[in-house]
Amino acid sequence: MSKSSDNPSIFLIGAGRMGGALLRGWLAAGFPAASLAVKEPQPSPGMAALLNENGIAGQPSSMPDVLVLAVKPQIMAKALNEVAPHVGPQTAVLSIAAGRTVASIARPFPPGAAIVRAMPNLPAEIGRGITAAFANAHVTVAQRELCGKLLGAAGDVAWVEDESYLDAVTAVSGSGPGYVFYLVECLAAAGRDAGLPPDLAEKLSRATIEGAGELLRRSPLAPAQLRENVTSPGGTTAAGLSVLMRERGLADLMRETVAAAASRSRELSE
Repeated sequence: MSKSSDNPSIFLIGAGRMGGALLRGWLAAGFPAASLAVKEPQPSPGMAALLNENGIAGQPSSMPDVLVLAVKPQIMAKALNEVAPHVGPQTAVLSIAAGRTVASIARPFPPGAAIVRAMPNLPAEIGRGITAAFANAHVTVAQRELCGKLLGAAGDVAWVEDESYLDAVTAVSGSGPGYVFYLVECLAAAGRDAGLPPDLAEKLSRATIEGAGELLRRSPLAPAQLRENVTSPGGTTAAGLSVLMRERGLADLMRETVAAAASRSRELSE
């Protein structure tokens, strides 16, 4: 690497929601602002202030140790062509764009480019994300460790050895927060239909999902065991679950949901 492993140079392309979450995580984790460069043509007011306050440059002074691609998949090809000159022999390219394969990412770079493809999710904004990552054969142990630290600044990291897993990863954890938020919407709507005032229905629904998630995080028990623990035979939870668990119930809907999202991830591939 061009710098010591304790002070790597990072060039971030795209500082929207996810790129911005990673950047904030790096700063909070102690990565020096002087070693960071960010290219974002249209930064939000908050991001512009963050870049200005920390004196973060818009271009790296030399070939970066890691080039992080955090742009939308639809503009990835254009972005890759623009940043290709910044990729040197020591540079690892870390992409968090949904659906873009290692082969498509590597296309504009010299042969043997070190590519890491990763899929984080929205809770990265609060440091509670989960990211799955795949490294091609050209990524060194040191590069993999550094990319893991960069991704880990926003939450947990799980490495996979088969790139094909990432379409399902995208469908489960990448898109998963959207499913959970919709569950809150539906639970609140059902509460309103059951006679609750709208504000109370939403408060109860949000707090229930938040609390259940935190209990799941802290408990060593499997989700199925936690479900059974709260389900008394012949009780209200059992009555509700009998609907969710019936044929063509929640399990089938979730399988269809994940399959649709995974299919779309594959469609975004080149």
